[in-house]
Amino acid sequence: MKKRGFGVGRWNGAGGKVEKGEEVIIAIKRETKEEIGIELENFSKFGLLSFRFVNKSEFNQDVHLFVASSWKGDPTESEEMKPKWFSFEEIPYEKMWPDDIYWLPYILKGEKVKASFLFGDGDVVLKHDVKIVKEL
Repeated sequence: MKKRGFGVGRWNGAGGKVEKGEEVIIAIKRETKEEIGIELENFSKFGLLSFRFVNKSEFNQDVHLFVASSWKGDPTESEEMKPKWFSFEEIPYEKMWPDDIYWLPYILKGEKVKASFLFGDGDVVLKHDVKIVKEL
């Protein structure tokens, strides 16, 4: 559960901004450690998501999506996030970003995706395009 900042009040994965001069791989390791207290060991890129907001261009972003298969430590709550595990059947899509329902089921089946989303007011998904890909 995101406790502050962008996406507050929604279930979301650990992540954040890539700092100037930082590589994406280093950023995901840093953000995961800061937000849920674990050190990633084995993880792979599974998606590239493009988000555009009609009336909030400052929210526009491209997201590199990774899936971890092993890590050191136990996910713990921070000022930023409160981690919680869900079974696939219990994923609370209604309390997540509205785009997640379009791409997350593919990731959970082991598929890689490239997707783009256009958001309107109230974070309504106006358009979406999700493609299953072999490589990213």
